[in-house]
Amino acid sequence: MNQICSCTFVAKDSSYMALTYSSMLELGTKIPYFKLVNSLDQQVFSSSKLNNDRPSLLMVICNHCPYVIHYHEELQHLTNDYKREIDFVAISSNDVDRYPQDGPSEMKKLFERLGLDFPYLYDETQEVSKSLQAQCTPEFYLYDSNNELVYRGRLDASSPGKDIPITGIDLRSAIEALLCGDDISSDQHPSMGCSIKWK
Repeated sequence: MNQICSCTFVAKDSSYMALTYSSMLELGTKIPYFKLVNSLDQQVFSSSKLNNDRPSLLMVICNHCPYVIHYHEELQHLTNDYKREIDFVAISSNDVDRYPQDGPSEMKKLFERLGLDFPYLYDETQEVSKSLQAQCTPEFYLYDSNNELVYRGRLDASSPGKDIPITGIDLRSAIEALLCGDDISSDQHPSMGCSIKWK
C-alpha cells in the first residue's frame, strides 16, 4: 500500500521533501520489457540482456534525492560484493525539466565519481517506473534467474538523520538466500524516500 508520511526531511538546500513509501509490487512479477539509453555510454540497454540465467537487481534512483545519497557508499559495497553473481541496473525516471540535476549528463558524472560502471538508464517516458509501480527513490527489485521478482522494498531501516547504521541487511539477506537456494522471507518492508517526480 502506498503511504505518504506527514514527516519531512530537510535537505541541505533547506527544501522540504515529503516522505513516500514504495507500493510493493507483487512477488513473482516478471521483469518488465524495456529499451532505455544508458547514460554512461549512450547505448541502448534492453531488458533482454538480463535473460542470462543470472539474478538481477533493478534499482529506481536519482541523483538529487537525499535518501539515495545516503546509500551511495553501500551501493558501492553491494556491487563490489555481488557483481560477479548478479546483474545490476539503475533507472532514473524523474522529470528533468523540473529537476535538471537528474538528467543523463549528470547521471553519468555521478556514476563516474562513485566508480560505478553498471548501467544507469534514463527512463524519459517514465513507463518503466510505472510498470514497476515505483513510488519513491530509492526502490530495489531483486529478480531470480527466471526473471521473477523475489524481493522488493528497502535496503535497510536506516535513513538520513537517523542514528541507525547503514548495513543493507534487508536486501543483502534476500540476495544471500537467493544465491544459496534458500527461501526468501515474504516479510519485506517498503522502501522510503523522495517521491518520483512525475511529469
